[in-house]
Amino acid sequence: MAQEQYSAEVQRYIELGAQALQEQTRKRQMMRTKRFDTIAVHGLYGAEGALANQGSIIEPAYFSSAQHFENSDQMEAALAYLAPAWAYSRISNPTLIYLEATLALLESYGYPGEATAHVTSSGMAAIAMATNPFLAGSGPKNIVVSSKCYGGTFMLFDERYGKERGIEIRWIRDPLDLQQWADAIDENSRFLFGEIPSNPVLGVFDITAVAELAHQHELPLLVDSTLATPALTRPLCYGADIVIHSLSKSITSSGFGIGGALISRCDIPTRVGPPELRSDFAGYVKLLPARDYGPCMSPFNALMALSELRSIRSRMEQLSRNAMAVASVLAGHPQVESVSYPGLEADPGHAVAKRYMRLVDSEVDGQLQERYGHLLSFCLRGGHQAARQVLDRLQLILRATDLGRIKSIATIPAISTHQQQGEAGRDLAGIPGNLIRLCVGGEHPEDLIADLEQALAL
Repeated sequence: MAQEQYSAEVQRYIELGAQALQEQTRKRQMMRTKRFDTIAVHGLYGAEGALANQGSIIEPAYFSSAQHFENSDQMEAALAYLAPAWAYSRISNPTLIYLEATLALLESYGYPGEATAHVTSSGMAAIAMATNPFLAGSGPKNIVVSSKCYGGTFMLFDERYGKERGIEIRWIRDPLDLQQWADAIDENSRFLFGEIPSNPVLGVFDITAVAELAHQHELPLLVDSTLATPALTRPLCYGADIVIHSLSKSITSSGFGIGGALISRCDIPTRVGPPELRSDFAGYVKLLPARDYGPCMSPFNALMALSELRSIRSRMEQLSRNAMAVASVLAGHPQVESVSYPGLEADPGHAVAKRYMRLVDSEVDGQLQERYGHLLSFCLRGGHQAARQVLDRLQLILRATDLGRIKSIATIPAISTHQQQGEAGRDLAGIPGNLIRLCVGGEHPEDLIADLEQALAL
């Protein structure tokens, strides 16, 4: 319905909504002048927001399922998406809005354009919501994807999209090889997708070069930046169009909540979809596809993510230092066949990772610092059985499929996170049976190294 067809009463709420949006824009522009840590601490919630919420200095959790409206006129304007509202927690929620605003500001830190965000119930929900809109319509279609990816991502693309929906998955075996990306694109391609760094083999790719290649074909580049977080890299600054996070991981390192997020820049390239999808992808997903599919995030989980997001820079700095110390020791251990960690100079992705993975604002402190995150993996001499023995002997480091925790965690991907993709799929992704994935936490690295050394004393 055209706006001019609404009653005068409804029009009044539309006008009030426009004024509210202008005020939000003003706050957003003001916060964009602040440093990363300040944005992480405050987001868009300041003194005015506190006074509007009983004086609470911390963003409150809204556990209500629905919003009360003043009258039917406000309800009509809100449900037509012509006035700011949250209406129903499957569509939105005030606590989620606080988190989305903060994530958009952090991921676009240093990026000259605008960005918006949408949070979801899990990281996999975020990947599904970020990719599904590009797969609409009939006829042949394909997607170009780095094979160095999380097992859940592999299964979504290979099983749900490939086998169930007949979409061709064009896997890039070596994401560092730009020619492989170029050769995979044709007139039926819908998007390019990669992780940096990847789980569990810590693969990287040249974001700028792949983005330029995608844009030459009017395609978007989607980047899963879960392991890096915006504290270490912000793909939008290098040409990516959509950034995806499993908020369950590094951002909510306590492990108290599960969630996902997609953050998009405005005016993305795409061969399909309505104008709204191109102009504000995250906003489009939030109000339309996600409304209908229903992968909504819990307000409690949003509050947990928002709370821990405030310290993300200092936390990723500490965890990266710890991981570098552990990786360096493992690289020289006689029982270790190889170590994958982009911070090591011998790692094949080191030169590329050095260009993209830097502690945000470290230059403000006096020196630009490369930091490579908290995840590493290593292969054991003696094969799969040796890996199982080492994993079973760990005493301080926990055995679990999780990662991103403040507590160190280890697993064998071949029997856990990447088990279901099968031997052929693991070979494609470069995940042998003797590989242990280690997420380094906040413990003192000397204690972690001691635990690893006793476990490696086979």
